Amino acid sequence: MTAFTRRDFVVATASALALQPPARAQSDYPSHPIQLCHGFGAGGNADVVSRLLAQKMQETLKQPVVVEIKSGAGGLIATDFVAKARPDGYNIVMLTGAHTVSAALRKTLPYEPVKDFAFVSTVTSFPFVIAVRAEHPARNLAELLATARQAPERVTFTSVGVGSTQHMVGELLGVSAGVRLLHVPYRGGGAPVQAVIAGDVDILADTLTVATPHIQSGRLRALAVTSAQPWPSMPEVPAVASVLKGFEIRSWLGLAAPGGTPPQAIERLDRSVRAALGDPGVKATLASLGSEPAPSSPVQMKSMIERGIKRWSEVVTQAGIPRQ
Repeated sequence: MTAFTRRDFVVATASALALQPPARAQSDYPSHPIQLCHGFGAGGNADVVSRLLAQKMQETLKQPVVVEIKSGAGGLIATDFVAKARPDGYNIVMLTGAHTVSAALRKTLPYEPVKDFAFVSTVTSFPFVIAVRAEHPARNLAELLATARQAPERVTFTSVGVGSTQHMVGELLGVSAGVRLLHVPYRGGGAPVQAVIAGDVDILADTLTVATPHIQSGRLRALAVTSAQPWPSMPEVPAVASVLKGFEIRSWLGLAAPGGTPPQAIERLDRSVRAALGDPGVKATLASLGSEPAPSSPVQMKSMIERGIKRWSEVVTQAGIPRQ
């Protein structure tokens, strides 16, 4: 061969390797740091769980798992970023239950909520708590709903924003009870809790992570939890189902990668998640947050999301909520 021909051969070979699909480069996965994105504020449930999980995952993956906050638009910015990222397993996202709510409530999204993702595993499962301020006259959920029936759209509930899972919890509560509750949304943070404590809004529907400190301090009264049975960290609080038969809402956090990510990368991530969630220290921390480990297969997570979109679409229609 001439020198020119050898150079052409090297260039052509390098070009061919660069054009190979991502699956060909996965035998040593992961070979460099992984970015775990979420779309919510620092210190919130998604952030705390993401950091807890990342710390344990990197022990089994033998590579750093770096948590990156891309907040805004109810988590859509982070979700869209990962949906459009290169499908090589190095950009993953912590989805929340809002993923299915957004798909049900919004007319359009910048991504397809099922087809644009390779689902890895659900991570945690948790209920919400229905609470009122300590001075509220309703001593239990039945009394609260009776008041709402007598005064349609006079009993208010709050959330961290239109289209949030908390918003849907309040709407489903009203639909299931046959009452008309009035939604008073806030922008998130501590505003919804403070509005209920101050008496500006009647009902708080939020995670145990958010509500428990105020319940323990005596500023809020817990009336019910949205799990099918009383939740272990609040065994004295009845389930909504004790008043509204069949009522159950358990939200979730779960990992996903861009659609088209090689199966061997998804399998490696899945095994790492399962190992992390099996750690006693992780289990104890999740319990303190009002959550429990909930690992699943990629197929199971995909099916759960499809069911969630269908369920929330029905709630949006029944409650007459305008689609955004």
